[in-house]
Amino acid sequence: MQVERRIKRRQFILMLGMTILWIGLTARLWWIQLGASHRFTRRGIDLVKNSVRQRQQSIVLHSGRGDILDRNGYRFTGEEQLALILFPLARGSLQGTDGLKRLSGITGISEERLAEAMKNAKAPIMLRDSTKRLIPLSQQQAERINQLAIPGIVSLAVTERYRENEVAKHVVGYIHRNPELVKSLYPDEWAQGKKNAETTTGASGLERSFDRFLQGIEPSILSYYVDGEGNPMRGLDIRYTTQNNEYYPLSLVTTLDARLQRQVERFADEEGLNQGSIVVLDAESGDIRAMVSRPVYDQSRVEVEKGAWQNRAVKQLPPGSVFKIVVAAAALAEGVVSPTERFHCSGSYGKYGFSCWKKEGHGSLTMEEAFAQSCNITFAEIAKRVGGDKLDEYARRLGLQTQVGHRTDHLFKLQGFRQLDGEETGRVFLEQVSRKDEGVLIQTAIGQRDVRITPLQAANLMITILRGGQPSQVRLVSEITYKNSQSFYRFPVQALTEQGIDYVTASKLKRLLRLVVTTGTGKLLENSPWPIAGKSGTAQTGTGANERNHLWFAGYAPADKPRFAICVVAENQPAYGGNRAMEIFRRVVGEIDGPPV
Repeated sequence: MQVERRIKRRQFILMLGMTILWIGLTARLWWIQLGASHRFTRRGIDLVKNSVRQRQQSIVLHSGRGDILDRNGYRFTGEEQLALILFPLARGSLQGTDGLKRLSGITGISEERLAEAMKNAKAPIMLRDSTKRLIPLSQQQAERINQLAIPGIVSLAVTERYRENEVAKHVVGYIHRNPELVKSLYPDEWAQGKKNAETTTGASGLERSFDRFLQGIEPSILSYYVDGEGNPMRGLDIRYTTQNNEYYPLSLVTTLDARLQRQVERFADEEGLNQGSIVVLDAESGDIRAMVSRPVYDQSRVEVEKGAWQNRAVKQLPPGSVFKIVVAAAALAEGVVSPTERFHCSGSYGKYGFSCWKKEGHGSLTMEEAFAQSCNITFAEIAKRVGGDKLDEYARRLGLQTQVGHRTDHLFKLQGFRQLDGEETGRVFLEQVSRKDEGVLIQTAIGQRDVRITPLQAANLMITILRGGQPSQVRLVSEITYKNSQSFYRFPVQALTEQGIDYVTASKLKRLLRLVVTTGTGKLLENSPWPIAGKSGTAQTGTGANERNHLWFAGYAPADKPRFAICVVAENQPAYGGNRAMEIFRRVVGEIDGPPV
């Protein structure tokens, strides 16, 4: 009797366990198929979309993101054009027909090339030339192709976000899929299922800083549904999914000039600028007209670990003698030196291993001459008079210890919004270093040791001087617009919060900057198409066999009626030879008053 009870109890427990397991499996299946079908696991995987995708051949015709334009309306993020689209299922559609021959007759593309393209296509493709650019079609060609009604072959308008030979890639940036980033940036949309693991987001540049505005709507997709063997499913012909909205996506109107940007990038490449940057600012508004960074990178196939995608124009570097502008400003404003005071340079300071770039020395020279000749010994003496605290103060006044890119305190849901992604602040001293140490001061005087500024800050320094000593923020985007071109938000020109320097000191600095070109280290630029004012700089990096230099030239032109402030930096150059930055600067100046876009 007792044995029977035990057996029944075990049977009951077993049945109860199986029932619980069955309920658990049923609940799990319900959760997968209904409860979490659109947001499965922490990564937010849409099971419904993935299931559909297994029997779907599709191609994106438009990303759905807003465009990024230059100041005249040129699109950095691609123009719409008619293209030939081939689906793998077309191979079966063409068997036993003269469709390939007729298609070749319309497009002018050989039958062999068309056949090869379809043979190698494992997914839908857009036909491209040898440079990977889309082969454009006329409206008439597109209409004739579509009249053929060959399943898997169609011509439609396509907008590729990134073109291989486009300019301003570092400014525009790139997009990628990063579920964790999407979840952190858009928690409400993630919770509501409006964004998931398939959502792309900006990874760098304007794509990142303005991502919330560029997000826009769902992409436009062309799809075919096929069975397990790749044959078209009956009743499910070609489908075109798009979102028509009068106002969205929003677009960015930048301050860039596409013609100038293209020319400056060409100069950089022709002059062998493998690593470095160029910044061109409008002298009146302070807006960015061109911004170049090297090395180049491919926005569609980004190798993140190599770092080529980073915009070097907003990254801090030792400026070398460009920093002597700050030393001169502090000394003149504080009255510790006059432009005509004389100094003596023997070529060596006598200790710390500190010397002038001119080994035999400059001899007797005035402060003005020392600035033009970039005399290290003279500026070491001046820096000692000024003191570390004043050097730090005047660097801050001139906008060299803050992010100078445009900032908006409140922009819709965003607090402290900054236009420039990845912009660094610059510095003069490290916190733990004594500002009274003589050895520290004399190295700081020539822009070495701990001094760091960005090329953008150096260009903006020229604008500050031209404005009589008042620093301002730098705009890269002037306006956000609706799809119908109406204004969504305009960014005003704004001053920096720093105090600035007085007008008289700024006027003296302009005279010194002009002397650099007429009598000093920038004399190579004297025969330029327009008169130039500016300051050269050479910052040593590494020692011995590894010694390299960052070569700088920051200035403006025309000197008598400035149109542009420009900074060129050629990084990690050999420790011998001329200043490549100056040659690039000269060529950029030659573009002033060029033809419009």
